[in-house]
Amino acid sequence: MGESLKGLKRTVMCGDFRESNISNTVTAMGWVQRKRNLGGLVFVDLRDRTGILQVVFGDKINEDAFKKADGVKSEYCIAVTGKIVKREAPNENIPTGMVELQGEQIKILSESETPPIYIKENLDAAENIRLKYRYLDLRRPDMQRIFKIRHKTAKIMRDFLDESGFIEIETPMLTKSTPEGARDYLVPSRNYKGKFYALPQSPQLFKQLLMVSGYDKYFQIVKCFRDEDLRANRQPEFTQVDMELSFVEEDDVIALNEKLIKKVFKEIADVDVKLPIERMQYKVAMEKYGSDKPDLRFGMEIQDISDVVKNSEFKVFQDALQNGGSVRAIKAEGCANMGRKQIDKLGEFVKTFKAKGLAWIALKDGEIKSSILKFLSEEDINNIKHVMNANTEDLILIVADKNSVVFQSLGELRLHLAKELNILKDNKEFRFVWITEFPLLSYNEEENRYQAEHHPFTMPMDEDIQYLESEPSRVRAKAYDIVLNGEELGGGSIRIHDTKLQERMFKVLGFTQESAWERFGFLLQAFKYGPPPHGGLAYGFDRLIMFLTGTENIKDVIAFPKNQNAACVMTQAPDVVDEKQLKELGIDVFQEN
Repeated sequence: MGESLKGLKRTVMCGDFRESNISNTVTAMGWVQRKRNLGGLVFVDLRDRTGILQVVFGDKINEDAFKKADGVKSEYCIAVTGKIVKREAPNENIPTGMVELQGEQIKILSESETPPIYIKENLDAAENIRLKYRYLDLRRPDMQRIFKIRHKTAKIMRDFLDESGFIEIETPMLTKSTPEGARDYLVPSRNYKGKFYALPQSPQLFKQLLMVSGYDKYFQIVKCFRDEDLRANRQPEFTQVDMELSFVEEDDVIALNEKLIKKVFKEIADVDVKLPIERMQYKVAMEKYGSDKPDLRFGMEIQDISDVVKNSEFKVFQDALQNGGSVRAIKAEGCANMGRKQIDKLGEFVKTFKAKGLAWIALKDGEIKSSILKFLSEEDINNIKHVMNANTEDLILIVADKNSVVFQSLGELRLHLAKELNILKDNKEFRFVWITEFPLLSYNEEENRYQAEHHPFTMPMDEDIQYLESEPSRVRAKAYDIVLNGEELGGGSIRIHDTKLQERMFKVLGFTQESAWERFGFLLQAFKYGPPPHGGLAYGFDRLIMFLTGTENIKDVIAFPKNQNAACVMTQAPDVVDEKQLKELGIDVFQEN
């Protein structure tokens, strides 16, 4: 049975003791990292979130305390009172290594069973075990370091925005389900049977309403929810640093956020971000990197070789070009000796992105080897080499198809090769880039209609508004993403603030006036009362913390995450509820066969 404190107060956290504390009588509290009995002495490493303090109990110092200390085990929670003394054998590997606590009294506040996981750094344990016993996993020093960084980052961002004139305002968690975007999490209403709230995918509509309300600069650090299939580093609930500003254009939002990024990365990671950050049009990013979130830490850029192979005899090239597609390639420097099996695997890889196959040309010791050599003339080969700036020992990899397939397959192949070839193995570089001029709309072939690339409230570029009805795919958006090392850190846009333009946008998206008002009427109504020009940006806070802490697993930066099946293995959520609760909500549950 655990002892109570009975008025005992902790003096200093374990990791904060230094030589300046020598001769002080203190009380330290924490968990037993390990215990060693060396005959007449018992050594206990006492741990809390600040670090480890060595405590020594001697049978000649206090026999009762010595005997009691000898009975403690790993992860017992204890309180120790005694005097700080200089260590006879200093440990320079820890900040408290010059001193130790000479234990005179000990209280066992609570005992512990043998933990199912080790409380240590760099734990090698199955993820589900770590998540099941997350409260123990979070005791580990490397995990606690992550959450200190998360806390400090949030504070820096909050302070920066406060100093920049922003007001932090909370928006509702229970709101209205609206279309366009991922699937909502729904919450049934007891008072309005058969009706549902939705958990917010973002505070988008509310932050626009706050601009109508005249708050000028709003932000919040907010939970968002999306009921979608989980890929790597995606969680059903996640955190955004969300902001909206009035009377601004794109450059204003970007300039403010560049200063914020510079401050965060300097104070947390001691990285100097050079301003202004590079900007790249969406069209350029897709053509050069096959992605709207390009990793700029290495080359291997995509090159268009359509013009130089348009007269070749290779039917795959001809079919792609005749159908409005293209033939493009990347160059893997020094990889001409790559084995046929490896190249075949790369061919299978691009097929997962709907490419029909992968053609290749290897330049080896003055000899040319290729899967399509018999279809290419010497002139074709020389022209390809020229466009690709290829030299001896290089490998050229080619995809021909419609542009969307070519971009995605070569973009993903580029990233895949970077991993396979360890190009980024020791790369600690942070390469930021703004991606701008996104398409406003994309065509959904399954639903036979256009859909918003970002959301329905994104402002078209002024010069493209004229094409909204006649050539929707031509219209660019006043949208911008901040990308770091191939990952989107945040994104935003200037919003539509004109009711007539917003109604045109809804019409292009396939909404009737009636259906638009049914779903977004509160926003359209608000826009009748003098909305200011406005725009904003939201950061994926969890992803930002991943970069700042150097982890590649989003679950490491969320205190109590879900697994890849969107389940909490610790609490066993989601779970069944009582029939009484279902009855109150007017809900029947049907079991699947």
